[in-house]
Amino acid sequence: MTKGIAFIGFGEAGGAIVEGWGGSAAIRAYDIKTDNNATAAPMRARYDRLGVAGCDGAAEAVAEADLVFSTVTADQAVKAAENCAPHMRKGSFWFDLNSCAPSSKQRAAELMAPVGARYVDVAVMAPIYPRRNMVPLLIAGPHAEDAKPLLEALPMAPRVVDGDVGAASSIKMIRSIMVKGLEALTAECVLAAVTAGVDGEVLASLLRSHPGVDWPVQAAYNFERGIVHGERRAAEMREVVKTVEDLKLPAEMSAATVAWQSRIGALKLTVPEDPDGTKYNDFAQQLLPRLKKN
Repeated sequence: MTKGIAFIGFGEAGGAIVEGWGGSAAIRAYDIKTDNNATAAPMRARYDRLGVAGCDGAAEAVAEADLVFSTVTADQAVKAAENCAPHMRKGSFWFDLNSCAPSSKQRAAELMAPVGARYVDVAVMAPIYPRRNMVPLLIAGPHAEDAKPLLEALPMAPRVVDGDVGAASSIKMIRSIMVKGLEALTAECVLAAVTAGVDGEVLASLLRSHPGVDWPVQAAYNFERGIVHGERRAAEMREVVKTVEDLKLPAEMSAATVAWQSRIGALKLTVPEDPDGTKYNDFAQQLLPRLKKN
């Protein structure tokens, strides 16, 4: 990696990408968690573990970078662009990997334009693990074609989609109506079935109706995703609501998904380090005492 690289936000996505590259002292990173005494030490330990140079602020991180990856939470994406834009180098790339509405991405792009930074709309189209840096990416906007060979050289796995800024995020956001919505529906369905003592019959019926899905396994996976990432998924789904409403369409199902993802994520439950063998009923028994109304 010969070009200066920076990460704004260094949670799961940023860390996984750098881990896939094998780390590099030439990579700089800044995460707002280092501004909080309660979270600073674990974040700096993450920097050290992955061999990156942790910075005390966004300006320090991006000032010498040619390629900047924004991997913050969805609700912080525009703010991150606003904070970093004045410090970006002319001609540098801002890769916005955040799960945001097209209108949010367009606003972030507007912030980068006056300083000559090249904004690229990036949609991460699969869980970041296990593929890490090679997770499939969609990229869009006027600078996408120029960015593609740079990303491939790192390496990463981008695919250019036609359209301006917002084209890639539209695909991701609208797809999330179904993906995150199914997680929320699974939670409501299975928790109700377990409570009523009919989960075996309900899941067997679903298997007959939709034989391509192993519903007991899928239910366990969906519970794990919600417990670990529910709050982040809720932030993404708020951007999905915005996406749908920007299209002048009703967004009640997406709004309901926000509520379920937020509710489960806020419980702060723990899951096994290797949850693959955990059954849906194990997760249900953790969730039910905290969710049932008196």
